[in-house]
Amino acid sequence: MNVNFKELLKWFIKRIRKKIRSYSFTSQDRRHSKVGLIGDWKEKREFQINFLRSIDLKPTHFLLDLGCGTLRGGIPIIKYLNERNYTGIDVRAKVIKEAKKELKLYHLEEKKPKLIYFKKFNELKFSKKFDVIWAFSVLIHLKDEMLDKCLEFIRNNLKQDGRFFCNVNVTPNEKLWRDFPLILRSLEFYENKARKHNLKIQIIGPAEVGIYYRFNDPEIKHPIIKFTKIE
Repeated sequence: MNVNFKELLKWFIKRIRKKIRSYSFTSQDRRHSKVGLIGDWKEKREFQINFLRSIDLKPTHFLLDLGCGTLRGGIPIIKYLNERNYTGIDVRAKVIKEAKKELKLYHLEEKKPKLIYFKKFNELKFSKKFDVIWAFSVLIHLKDEMLDKCLEFIRNNLKQDGRFFCNVNVTPNEKLWRDFPLILRSLEFYENKARKHNLKIQIIGPAEVGIYYRFNDPEIKHPIIKFTKIE
């Protein structure tokens, strides 16, 4: 058997280094690694609350966090909003379970946020419509058919003057991230999809977001799109 000992040694050293690094990670690092790169959740958390406040999110607003995950970004949003004004939804039951642990860690149960596991958008029924719907790194994982269902859901659950914000990558490509597709689309594609659901879009780029784009991370550098209803 022909063995490349040099490559084998590199592999072994890499495994040892990875094992050593794993001991330095906290339980929160491991929790939030279920929704992104391990160790960078604090920056992503800061980015999300800062962005939402920059677009004039009010404590009185009702916000839907679409793809809330482990509450990587949700904790400061829940703190900021009035009681019962935060709703988070996700398609992974185990992630919602971790989100509830995160909520308990920060003693925010008294804010009474709703954390909901769902399989299909048409299963979700809400008594009130939302002022703001927020989806951080979600649309890039939705195939075309699911994106249509998502935008239909948003159209039906957004207030007439409400706003839906999401980050996207407008460079056409297709990859895979864990169990989810990573589908990157053109701006024209999103414009056409929005129009189909009686929505319009506006790009919010680095000039508007400013210092929040300082991180050296492709996910953060994705442009933000604002969807609103066509009157």
